[in-house]
Amino acid sequence: MTRYVCIHGHFYQPPREDPRTGRVGRQESALPYHDWNERVTIQCYAPNAAARLLDGSGKVRRRLNNYSRMSFNFGPTLLSWMEGASPETYSAVLSADGESAGRFSGHGGAMAQAYNHMIMPLASARDKRTQVAWGKRDFRHRFGRDPEGMWLPETAVDLETLEVMAKAGILFTILAPHQASRVREGGAWRDVTAEGLDTTVPYRCELPSGRNIALFFYNGALAHDIAFGNLLENGGTFAGRMIDGAQGEGARLSHAAVDGETFGHHRRFGEMALAYCLETVEGGGEAELTVYGEFLEKHPPTAAVEIAENTSWSCTHGVERWRSDCGCRAGDHPEWRQAWRKPLRDSLDRLREEVDRLFEEAGGEYFGDPWEARDGYIDSLLGGGRPEGRAEDLLEMERFAMLMYTSCGWFFDDISRIETVQVLGYAARAAQLAGAISGRDLLGPFLKSLEEVPGNTEEVPNARRALEAAFGERLGIAG
Repeated sequence: MTRYVCIHGHFYQPPREDPRTGRVGRQESALPYHDWNERVTIQCYAPNAAARLLDGSGKVRRRLNNYSRMSFNFGPTLLSWMEGASPETYSAVLSADGESAGRFSGHGGAMAQAYNHMIMPLASARDKRTQVAWGKRDFRHRFGRDPEGMWLPETAVDLETLEVMAKAGILFTILAPHQASRVREGGAWRDVTAEGLDTTVPYRCELPSGRNIALFFYNGALAHDIAFGNLLENGGTFAGRMIDGAQGEGARLSHAAVDGETFGHHRRFGEMALAYCLETVEGGGEAELTVYGEFLEKHPPTAAVEIAENTSWSCTHGVERWRSDCGCRAGDHPEWRQAWRKPLRDSLDRLREEVDRLFEEAGGEYFGDPWEARDGYIDSLLGGGRPEGRAEDLLEMERFAMLMYTSCGWFFDDISRIETVQVLGYAARAAQLAGAISGRDLLGPFLKSLEEVPGNTEEVPNARRALEAAFGERLGIAG
């Protein structure tokens, strides 16, 4: 077989837990469900674990666990919530990886993810290391094996991040086609465009350290038509397009990566189209279903690639969507501006510098190496022995200081969005803990800086008002 098909789903929700109580509160915008995690689980995550396949009379003839026949990643914070709130779905996701390993030459379909969906090129070197370490350890805890691949939030990439991943033993990641800059296929380097890149083969990215990591660049046209076109209206057409994408001599991989929520949440009954597509490819004999780890082992890269640094799959301006008013937004309110993005990031960056300085100074009293202790704190969060007293406060302070950079806080149109309010809550909690540890007021200056982060409405004129309206009472912040 020389034609292969792989469909990747990036399944993710931002962390939604109250920074004080650790519980997910009721979210009115998710009605009639309690919160958005519950809503998307019912509409997408659970249906994909038992997707219906119908016969000619419209009766269910079979149910398919889609996860067992595709490549996928789940955000670690989402799986943490799912483990307690939807244990049957959680169990189906984990068992699917084991089933797929039996199907794909010992390679499970699950990939890890940088822990809390931080935009990695904008992260500090220490945060990059911890995000990869936590993502890897969380994956091993849940799936019982080390990950071969790791998903980068928004596919945002730079060389330093790839170095951290390669050093941690990650073999590959997935990028958008426009994130390739140059390729070398046995001879000289040549520039490539998204349209001119051959996405049917993997590439070797040679890193400054001498290490390397494999990169798969997904088929952009296929991904677009799955997520935004009409491919999910007919599973047979979907399968045909996937098979036709594997053209050329030798082993060719037709693959697409999309938000997993496309299959059932964004597109109703999308999980059924996906199931029909997977069944059709698997049983049709024209191409072979695979996952990235299996394809990489059988067909390692023969070409090299240089990446376009500081790029992502969801911002045409690189990574500006998470730090400037670049014009990329959800579009619900086209008259609104995102002038709030830069001052918000600047405010959080200043807080992070204060918090990290305090952690290094005070942490020396409790840990041999504070940063190694932070990297290892994920084991405590996963049920291991927890530190007590001031040591726990220090590590929790650092955890909140990473959660406050969750990408969704900048993705949408206004600071009043629940995603932005959530990162503000995490930041305020980090500042509170820092103040309790140091005896200095870090929260007051932080709240003052939020007054300079402008909103788009009279009801929420700045970020301080947004924070106080959502978390003022629970965090003891006067409104």
